[in-house]
Amino acid sequence: MNAMPLSLRAGPRALEHIRRNGLRPDDIACIPAAAGGPKGLALIPFDRWLFGEWLPRGTRMPTLIGASIGAWRMSAAAQAEPLAALDRLAECYVHRQRYREGVTPREVAEKIVGLAESVAQPWQPRADVPLRVIVSRAVGPLAGKDSRGAFARIAAANAVSRGRLARHFHREVFASGPASPLDGLWQDGFATRQHGLNADNCVAALTASGSIPLICDAVGRIPGLPDAPYWDGGLIDYHIHLPYQQLPGITLYPHFVEGVIPGWLDKFIPWRKQGFGRGGESLANMLLIAPSEALLARLPNRKLPDRNDFYRYGADHAAREAAWRRAMAECERIAEAFARWVEKPDLSIVMPL
Repeated sequence: MNAMPLSLRAGPRALEHIRRNGLRPDDIACIPAAAGGPKGLALIPFDRWLFGEWLPRGTRMPTLIGASIGAWRMSAAAQAEPLAALDRLAECYVHRQRYREGVTPREVAEKIVGLAESVAQPWQPRADVPLRVIVSRAVGPLAGKDSRGAFARIAAANAVSRGRLARHFHREVFASGPASPLDGLWQDGFATRQHGLNADNCVAALTASGSIPLICDAVGRIPGLPDAPYWDGGLIDYHIHLPYQQLPGITLYPHFVEGVIPGWLDKFIPWRKQGFGRGGESLANMLLIAPSEALLARLPNRKLPDRNDFYRYGADHAAREAAWRRAMAECERIAEAFARWVEKPDLSIVMPL
């Protein structure tokens, strides 16, 4: 078992670049941030180091892209005061999600608004940071229904073909900052539109990006867009699987696991997963960082925080919050280890992506 607190996986082009040149902040073209609920808390200590210490040593900022909690993390990181925004997000996520037994989707939706506001108020993104937030818009039959039966039919369609999911969802991308080479990478079958992300729509867009079907209500209105059900960006882009090999640089991916799963429903379909030692061309320029088994063994319940903790701890909110705070504290080891590694990269511990 890897005694390091982190696991490193790299595509062949990323590995060759690091072998020849090392790794510098200006080498990074893109930083994706996956959907994943409370698991995202484990990466906030790394985010604080990445955006507070390492990237500021460079001359430019990479493109930041996220869905759900990944959108909240990257939106916080894009602010003029990223550490303060990340701290607000962590505080709100850990301590302001106290749910009673039998909580309704509307009540959960109200909490999600608060999480979005923790990042978006005040909304002060840096003008030089390309930020992209992903939202899924329901179309077709799903636009009028959000029942379990409706989503079961969507899951069945996705199991046949990911392309069939495109009949039920459109991708809405909210952008702030300058143009990015990533803006030309939406080459799959999902209808995709890009909109400005600004002070008027940021709370609604960030709320929608983290609105999980059946758990909370959809966002029905985002300023500047037609009224429709807007859902979690992870439904289409769970781990944000794009043709990153077309970007001019390294895609640095702080992640929960050692591979990339395209959509949320694909996590139940093993052959849809990329990476895990069998990455495709799209991951050739990617360096992926994930918690190691050794680190997970140190965490409460020997795992990252997740949504099941709300059920595990029930009304004992203090115990859940303590477990999540301890997990975040332990995950500071990831940032510490990577900070040492990047100063003198040891490629012997890097596994194939």
